[in-house]
Amino acid sequence: MRPPAQMKWRPDPNFTTFRIGRRELVIHRDIAPYAAQIMQKLGALTSTAEAGAGNRGSAFRLDLGGGIELFARRGRRGGMIASILSDVYVGMTPHPLAELAVTIEAMRRGIPVAEPMGAMVEWIGPALYRGFFLTRAVRGMTLWEFLTTDDDPTVRNHVLAQARATIDTMHKKGLFHADLNLHNLLVTRARDSFTVMIIDLDKSRLFDAPVSAAMRRANAARLMRSARKLDPSGKFLDAAALSILNLE
Repeated sequence: MRPPAQMKWRPDPNFTTFRIGRRELVIHRDIAPYAAQIMQKLGALTSTAEAGAGNRGSAFRLDLGGGIELFARRGRRGGMIASILSDVYVGMTPHPLAELAVTIEAMRRGIPVAEPMGAMVEWIGPALYRGFFLTRAVRGMTLWEFLTTDDDPTVRNHVLAQARATIDTMHKKGLFHADLNLHNLLVTRARDSFTVMIIDLDKSRLFDAPVSAAMRRANAARLMRSARKLDPSGKFLDAAALSILNLE
């Protein structure tokens, strides 16, 4: 397997780091004046049981004033381990910082992603941490939400084709998404046109060449499992719709 092109956070001239106690905040220089406010808001979210948006209730909007709005995703575990370590991770290389590095490079390559704005890590013990990943806020809905709310077949097929084109671009430019599903494709609208972005690049990997055929098949299988799990009866994704998304 080819080595990843970028996996760990390295200093970036467009980002700056703030450290207060056990918290480390890396943010885009454009919003550096809001560092204290961002830390305060994320700290409040860490200590609350409030549920956000998304399939794990981990997504929150942060209004900083002055027309600046961020999207913060709190790290939350899935599966059986979530009942034990719901938002606590183990390791010396925090996932939010790795995701920031991958997303910055993905955007540089022209892959449709939400603009990365930063990450925060709170160390709670040796190699134990909680974290947030920050992007500029984007108005839109997940592909699954879109499919369940728009009943125009022409528009639906157009958006599905846009999603397929976005995934093809992702693969051609060397990005492998470890959890590609209908919740991790974001549909946005500008006037009469739609675009589809890739979101939640946690655990994703970047390569210096297009991803392998085996990785494309893995993404295809994961996406189809997501579709069948969310829509077992085919009410929103019939055979024709699935054929548009089929990456194989």
